[in-house]
Amino acid sequence: MNPEKDFAPLTPNIVRALNDKLYEKRKVAALEIEKLVREFVAQNNTVQIKHVIQTLSQEFALSQHPHSRKGGLIGLAACSIALGKDSGLYLKELIEPVLTCFNDADSRLRYYACEALYNIVKVARGAVLPHFNVLFDGLSKLAADPDPNVKSGSELLDRLLKDIVTESNKFDLVGFIPLLRERIYSNNQYARQFIISWILVLESVPDINLLDYLPEILDGLFQILGDNGKEIRKMCEVVLGEFLKEIKKNPSSVKFAEMANILVIHCQTTDDLIQLTAMCWMREFIQLAGRVMLPYSSGILTAVLPCLAYDDRKKSIKEVANVCNQSLMKLVTPEDDEPDEPKPAVQRQTEPNPEDSLAKQEGTASGGPDSSCDSSFSSSISVFPSASIDRAPVTLHLDGIVQVLNCHLSDMSIGMMTRIAVLKWLYHLYIKTPRKMFRHTDSLFPILLQTLSDESDEVVLKDLEVLAEIASSPAGQTDDPGQPDGPDSQVNHSELQVPTSNRTSLLNTPSTKGLECSPSTPTMNSYFYKFMINLLQRFSSERKLLEVRGPFIIRQLCLLLNAENIFHSMADILLREEDLKFASTMVHTLNTILLTSTELFQLRNQLKDLKTLESQNLFCCLYRSWCHNPVTTVSLCFLTQNYRHAYDLIQKFGDLEVTVDFLTEVDKLVQLIECPIFTYLRLQLLDVKNNPYLIKALYGLLMLLPQSSAFQLLSHRLQCVPNPELLQTEHSLKTAPKSQKCDSPSIDYAELLQHFERVQNQHLEVRHQRSGRGDHLDRRVVL
Repeated sequence: MNPEKDFAPLTPNIVRALNDKLYEKRKVAALEIEKLVREFVAQNNTVQIKHVIQTLSQEFALSQHPHSRKGGLIGLAACSIALGKDSGLYLKELIEPVLTCFNDADSRLRYYACEALYNIVKVARGAVLPHFNVLFDGLSKLAADPDPNVKSGSELLDRLLKDIVTESNKFDLVGFIPLLRERIYSNNQYARQFIISWILVLESVPDINLLDYLPEILDGLFQILGDNGKEIRKMCEVVLGEFLKEIKKNPSSVKFAEMANILVIHCQTTDDLIQLTAMCWMREFIQLAGRVMLPYSSGILTAVLPCLAYDDRKKSIKEVANVCNQSLMKLVTPEDDEPDEPKPAVQRQTEPNPEDSLAKQEGTASGGPDSSCDSSFSSSISVFPSASIDRAPVTLHLDGIVQVLNCHLSDMSIGMMTRIAVLKWLYHLYIKTPRKMFRHTDSLFPILLQTLSDESDEVVLKDLEVLAEIASSPAGQTDDPGQPDGPDSQVNHSELQVPTSNRTSLLNTPSTKGLECSPSTPTMNSYFYKFMINLLQRFSSERKLLEVRGPFIIRQLCLLLNAENIFHSMADILLREEDLKFASTMVHTLNTILLTSTELFQLRNQLKDLKTLESQNLFCCLYRSWCHNPVTTVSLCFLTQNYRHAYDLIQKFGDLEVTVDFLTEVDKLVQLIECPIFTYLRLQLLDVKNNPYLIKALYGLLMLLPQSSAFQLLSHRLQCVPNPELLQTEHSLKTAPKSQKCDSPSIDYAELLQHFERVQNQHLEVRHQRSGRGDHLDRRVVL
């Protein structure tokens, strides 16, 4: 510093002392400056006051010499003390040079700057509020200062500033929020602690409504919640807890929509505390905002659904996620479905659109879209429009929801509980909003069919409920309810006609449709027949599914839908199945279910007597498909008490290729005859006169069997039949009463027998072709 330079009104002694390296001498100079400024204040000499401050600032506080900077700082503090209440007139000139020294490399100088600013603020009090942002900015940097003395000094200044803000009602919150939003993303733990402490203070001031600006800082708060320091995490928990309390008290003023995306992001983080806290907020948002949250359902489900599969280590998160899921589901009502009349275009434009996006949120590193979905999909469902709680009307946008559900259901790595929740959502949507949901059925159908292979029985049960609802909902009916287009879609019934007396027979219609195959259940729609076709196709392509889950699936469908419709449609489809081996296997499976399942009790009773035209039509339809498997055809005749036709069929067995598999099925039929299902048949053996063909049919089975345990079982049964010699009397056949339960007079059994022969010839040709190719193991048995 140039000693000859004029620093008036500062005297040479003051200048020399301010530049001294000893603190005591600089302090003496500061006292002289204070005395000098007081005189100027008394004289109202503002020019000289400004000159003193400018000299201390430019020539000392901003000097290149460290001792001069220290002297300038203490001199500026002395000026402020001397100015007293008038210091507010010169705060900009007083504060700026001091804040510049906050960045000084010398820790001692940073400490002196902190001390000087403390004295300036202490004198000015509320007058410093217009300069709050620059003060806060400087303090936020000192909060992370490595020097403990500087940190201690900054904490004193920080407490003083907090007291001033708390006491004042002139705090500029609007101007402060941008700075707070910027600083809240600091990674330094001391800076984070500083930020949290200030948010707590501002939240406690009655005149400051920080809740209005919560969307600006919420993401940063969740970032801080993941800090490694327990104390900081605890402080942040307290802050978030206070905000949540205020939200519960004043939900009408909360900007739920602007914070929904933030919660979705943090509900997917790997940090348990962040995830649990975000999930608790989400739960409150759904319950407080109600239907306002509906347009954001896709993003919420993206966050919530994976949590439902958590184990006991994350039990708390799982429980809260389950509440979120249930609460969100309850918001969907029939009013969300497509109305009968389209909405006016003007009204549709006023509704919130989930495709509108907010500005991209900062600091999203702690969470992201669910890994089960691709990135483009996740980004599209995590951004929500701005909306307030009183905005109306609210529209449920199913496209995004269905996309999320489809994504999670397609991911085989997703846990069982999540898959069940997805299926519950689909079922709920089909119940509440069927018109809208049927737009997505074609895209959902393949994955729903694939889910039938799931390892969990509970998942399969829920999946069947959804498929059954699709197949039976009136909303799924179309003008063309039948089978898919294509050359194979038309049914050729030239060989399937029953006598013309059955005018209402389903088999008389040359182009049988899915709906027409279900006369007893008018709620069946166009998807029912498609479902049956696709289900059988899946059984055909995935034989293990048929073997392991086939009976279970069909039995459950018989409970959920109409058993007669299911068997009627499957028999109709199998009738034109090109894979004859599969057709035989499938018919055998259906027959076993029909004869043994408790779910089919009513259908068995309907077929048992063939009293109605509908039951006779059903028998004819089943019979034609059952012909793919000779033994099951006989068992169907036993069930329907068509004993004479059963005998005629067994007579045809002599012309068939008798294999090990064939004899095995005969063996199983004998075992089945001994089961409770055929109790009535065994009792009818007591009435030899009226049931001669039943006995002859059983003897026919006996003759087919080798000397095996099944042969002994049936032989012992037939030995209990009284007066077996009556079987050989021709007179008994001619005088059999018309009321005997042997055949239904309205069914053309000769035509059915011819159909049986045609089908067996087809099977024989296929077996011979396979044998000729060398890929078929001939298992014929010579009797």
